[in-house]
Amino acid sequence: MSTVADNTELEPLDAFRDRASRWLKENLPPASPGRLGVPDDESWDRARRLQRILSEGGFAGICFPKAYGGQGLTLAHQRAFTEESLGYEMPLELNVPTLAICAATLAELGTEDQKLTHLSAVLRGEEILAQFLSEPKGGSDLAGLTTRADRDGDEWVLNGSKIWSSGAYGADYGLCLARTDWDVPKHNGLTMFLVPVHAPGVTIQRIRQVTGATEFCQEFFDDVRLPADAVVGEVGGGWAAASRLLMHERAAMGGTSPYTSGRRPHLGADTNVLVDLAREVGRLDDPTVREDIGAARMMTVVRNQLIDHVTQQIAGGALPPTAGSIVRLFGAETTWCQSDYAMKVAGSAAVTGELGEPISARIGLDYLFRNAWSLAGGSTEMARNIISERVLGMPREYAADRDVPFNQVKRGR
Repeated sequence: MSTVADNTELEPLDAFRDRASRWLKENLPPASPGRLGVPDDESWDRARRLQRILSEGGFAGICFPKAYGGQGLTLAHQRAFTEESLGYEMPLELNVPTLAICAATLAELGTEDQKLTHLSAVLRGEEILAQFLSEPKGGSDLAGLTTRADRDGDEWVLNGSKIWSSGAYGADYGLCLARTDWDVPKHNGLTMFLVPVHAPGVTIQRIRQVTGATEFCQEFFDDVRLPADAVVGEVGGGWAAASRLLMHERAAMGGTSPYTSGRRPHLGADTNVLVDLAREVGRLDDPTVREDIGAARMMTVVRNQLIDHVTQQIAGGALPPTAGSIVRLFGAETTWCQSDYAMKVAGSAAVTGELGEPISARIGLDYLFRNAWSLAGGSTEMARNIISERVLGMPREYAADRDVPFNQVKRGR
């Protein structure tokens, strides 16, 4: 039995699992197999209600500190709860980015007041958080951003635009990276802010994707006034804050985050889905199809073992936190393969089925979203750079603007 910082004994894992199993059965509805996992307007309210139920039952934020509304338990407790909760409806929409990325970053870098106010509200289902990082002209060069925050007395004035923000239309606050100093190299002049999504001067536009979903958003900031206590971390320390946030993002997308609750993020059609799909289209006895299902199962087993191995090695200090990029990269490759296998098994049923029908009707939509997993959590090319430079210690890639004051960097028009 372990102890936590306040010297209170942790609940034994078996007892916790048994208590969680009984509580889930009594308090949460069964999971609906028809849910696609893409948030819509109604699902945010539903997620808030479910999160409040978890909080009232003592199962919200299992690995978050007790002082801020969490349970102060271990990753093993979180995994046990996740395993027990797989058959029940959970507020999965809040896992990414609210809990695993934004709240995790606030837990590390926020002021005591920020943590008491916002972490507690998140874990009670009262607040949803978003990321305001990428910019329309920025590509993968996050440090080259041009959204600016200028000091005006005791306040900051925010101007600029962000894009590809997941679920921003349903959020209450966003973690926004802005430039506060143009006279220093690009990485040194950034500051992270906690921005109220509904503040005067904030405009949110939803982006319709090829799948028809409108989860991603673009934000416009026009003279948005922020108080001094909106800074997360240090003024000028935005790149360090963003690096921690991106580490949590890679962990969330790779499946190693201790802050997600319920099933892992959608990572392609798993073996059970492929078996059900093959049965649905009458191809379960096809030897080629069975080989494809076996290959998909192999990828899943390797991915799950890789998640466990990397998580343990990072926790034990044998690998740096940036090793989460290994799992993020392999997770993307697994998803591509599984999406391809599912499309191959479904055949024409993947493009003729209508939304709301059985499994084959969803495969086409999943396939349209296939390449998004090359970008979610940072591009796979970025993951390879991080692995090479920060895990393997290889030389950094050349950058012409390194150590050059940002106001002297040439930029295209």
